[in-house]
Amino acid sequence: METTLQKPALIAAKSTPKANTLVYWIVTALLCLQMSFTAYAQLRLPQVAEAFTHLGFPAYFREELSWAKFLGVVLMLAPVPARLKEWAYAGFAITLASALIAHLSVGDGPEAWGWAVGTGVLWGLSYFFWRRLQATPVSA
Repeated sequence: METTLQKPALIAAKSTPKANTLVYWIVTALLCLQMSFTAYAQLRLPQVAEAFTHLGFPAYFREELSWAKFLGVVLMLAPVPARLKEWAYAGFAITLASALIAHLSVGDGPEAWGWAVGTGVLWGLSYFFWRRLQATPVSA
């Protein structure tokens, strides 16, 4: 018996593995650029250090977070086992959700938390296409 349910457009769309790979790398490169920039800014820009103080975080946390972001970027771009990429994705998800919560908890407006939301969209697209690539059988 045939189902009468329709598949969602994202699932039903027939895309080639080559197109998936291209979109994955574009979105992932943008995500990694954003995470690298924020890590650099957290280490070097005094106004970002002040923002961490405003959010109530200690100075050492800013440095730990920066180095963790750099490590995550390396894992995202390097040919490492899938489990390590999963950990990088999980770490970025926790970081972005925590940034959003921290900004909202002190009453910051969209100019402060908008970057976390925008980067979260890049994260979601990167993860979606990475999982699609993982599910694509390797042709000989």
